[in-house]
Amino acid sequence: MILFLRHLISIFLFALFCKMAVPGNAADPTKKEVVETIAKATAYFTKHVEKHGGYVYFYSLDLSTRYGEGIAQPDQIWVQAPGTPYVGMAYLAAWEATRDPQYLKAVERVALALVYGQLKSGGWTNSISFSPASGRTAAYRNGMGTGRNYSTWDDGISQLAIRFLLKADVALEHKHPKINDSLNYALSAMLASQFPNGAFPQGWQGKVAEYPAKNATLPSERWRTEGKIKNYWDLYTLNDNLASQMFHTLNEVYQQTQDKKYLQAIQQLGNFLICAQLPAPQPAWAQQYNYEMVPVWARKFEPPAIAGSESQDVIETLLRISIVTQDKKYLEPFPKALKYLQSVELPDQLLARYYEFGTNKPLYFVRTGNLYELTYKDDQLPSHYGWKTRSKLKNLQQLYEQCSAGKNPFLSSKRVTAMDAQKLIKNLDSQGRWVDVANGEQLVGQTKMAKGTVYLSSETFADNINKLATYLKSID
Repeated sequence: MILFLRHLISIFLFALFCKMAVPGNAADPTKKEVVETIAKATAYFTKHVEKHGGYVYFYSLDLSTRYGEGIAQPDQIWVQAPGTPYVGMAYLAAWEATRDPQYLKAVERVALALVYGQLKSGGWTNSISFSPASGRTAAYRNGMGTGRNYSTWDDGISQLAIRFLLKADVALEHKHPKINDSLNYALSAMLASQFPNGAFPQGWQGKVAEYPAKNATLPSERWRTEGKIKNYWDLYTLNDNLASQMFHTLNEVYQQTQDKKYLQAIQQLGNFLICAQLPAPQPAWAQQYNYEMVPVWARKFEPPAIAGSESQDVIETLLRISIVTQDKKYLEPFPKALKYLQSVELPDQLLARYYEFGTNKPLYFVRTGNLYELTYKDDQLPSHYGWKTRSKLKNLQQLYEQCSAGKNPFLSSKRVTAMDAQKLIKNLDSQGRWVDVANGEQLVGQTKMAKGTVYLSSETFADNINKLATYLKSID
């Protein structure tokens, strides 16, 4: 009996020790600590970093130099992520997690900055200048700028602005007339920019021209010299994940409004993606097509070719469209596309950005000054472009199987652990800054900083606020 009691006591003490020794338990951040960290970080960013309600990508630590696509002018902000609406989304997350009105005020300022820079064509370009004499303005609706009236879907610029304004308008209970008007104007422009076949251009000035829907065909054998079009941004585009960017934007508007015209736009987008699949033996997608649905050149280093990155983006978009529309016809392109892309997968689970028509050879470019020359070799690639991309084919196969079974595999949400939150709290400095250190690599927007340079990043700030807001909601 004594031995038995000793055994029980040993088990109890061991269990107690293990419970006390679990890392993170004693250090789990309290709700108060998280709230205070969000407040301190946003106070610094809104007071010292914000300009005209907006933001750029990076800042020198003393805030004397600001970087967007290159060095930004004093009165210039960036729309393209991770600029103004990207930061605005973080303020929305902070408000949703705390209901503190200071964050809603920050949301309003970001929204009004975007309202200022909205083009007459209804969307946005990559930056906004608040100095009419700067030479970097565009044809703003407010009449305060001159220049081009080309709104853009490239790089998710107008899409992110619209998604932010949609959320801001809801948070403000549709009571801010300028923001509500800007959103509605942008939504009308978005629908007007969709071609009848469901495609979208890279840029637009107004309602697009009407062309009959056709299935994609391969270019002629003279594609290296043919198919070069000056205004390629007016054509049907899939470049830089435009398919998924347009789907997410249309879907968020549809989920919020339940207006069937946005569901119809999603269906039309899906119909175009089906038609844009090239015929066998290369049943994948190109970056851009002319109005005859033939792949064509865009920039001098963007040839007509099978596009590895965009093909994966199209596949996932079609899977998502099949869930939203509950129509399995959008799954039909998958088997042939997967089998083909598996056959051209590179070592180390990579796909080339481009594959040559007919040969399936990966295509690359070498650069001499401003001249680009096609090559099959990958040992001297320019650093400004993503010539290879990570293969997602195994994951896409799993998603397809779940979609085929009538399940929605896209419902999972990101989790932030107590350890993650504690690290963010600890890394905030005494002024309320998360300071980054350059590792010598090129940053977003072609920004280059010497290794060891300390700087502030809008992306780091926004991502960290989003994580803390997510954690805060999980412990409420």
